Amino acid sequence: MVHLVHDKKQILTRIRRIKGQAEAMEKALNDDIDCAAILQQIASIRGAVNGLMAEVLEKHIREHLGTEVVIPEQRQQDLEQVVSVLRSYLK
Repeated sequence: MVHLVHDKKQILTRIRRIKGQAEAMEKALNDDIDCAAILQQIASIRGAVNGLMAEVLEKHIREHLGTEVVIPEQRQQDLEQVVSVLRSYLK
């Protein structure tokens, strides 16, 4: 994904933040923290993952489907790939 190389630092920062949130939730579970705090942590992780997905998906769509130099057959393959990923993500 050449188009992600330009934003690699930003994407890795998001991933590290998600990792930190997951580790904090694991610690909270081990420390028998209140369920409401765990639920809030899950919601935070979900939001962070959704933001990451939106960012990477947008870059992918712009790179593969937003350019005029892509041949129609390749555009169709890229479109099917995006649709497949979205379907699995939205399950």
